[in-house]
Amino acid sequence: MSELILARDLHKDYASGDQTLHILVGLELAVAAGETLAVVGESGAGKTTLLNLLGGLDRPTSGTVRVEETDIFALADGARARFRNRRVGYVFQFHHLLPEFNALENVMMPLLIGGVAAAEAVRRARHYLAAVGVGGRESHRPAKLSGGERQRVAVARALAPEPAVVLADEPSGNLDERTAESLHDLLFALNAELGQTFVVVTHNRALAERCARTLALEGGVLKAARA
Repeated sequence: MSELILARDLHKDYASGDQTLHILVGLELAVAAGETLAVVGESGAGKTTLLNLLGGLDRPTSGTVRVEETDIFALADGARARFRNRRVGYVFQFHHLLPEFNALENVMMPLLIGGVAAAEAVRRARHYLAAVGVGGRESHRPAKLSGGERQRVAVARALAPEPAVVLADEPSGNLDERTAESLHDLLFALNAELGQTFVVVTHNRALAERCARTLALEGGVLKAARA
């Protein structure tokens, strides 16, 4: 498998009063196409920061991130946003669905923003809602969906642009154990069927153990996770 994501000498600092917090310090990471990677670590270690850098939502203090050979921080802001819209999907702990739109419209939204024609956006949204098991809930707004259904819609929204990689930040952290396990089954089924690359930040040991590889973020760098 070829490298889909390559992060080199990644640093991220934050100012805190008269101090500088060094969150990432020369971090290195290579993720293969089709891989499932879990990133674990203590709260505050910088796991969400890392995901935001890998997807271009935030800029590093220094270092490079390449996704599909594209140096994303060499792109202008608008070009990076367009690249992110097409090639990077996000699933968050809280679904962040738009409450005034139904499930179908929520999944269509990033497609329409990315310039996909309306008819194709409808087709893809329906396809991925069915793929995640909520095809019968297209017309329901988030308030009418269960927590598990809302998170499945969020997964469909991340997948609909058919990105190179899906970055998931505690995707089941807000779900009960049974619903979380069902969501995990879905993610790995999609990986097996579509070859989708997943980088997952999680405190859930069961989810991490199902990933092909687990790394721990400690002291601003990634290390092999302890058994």
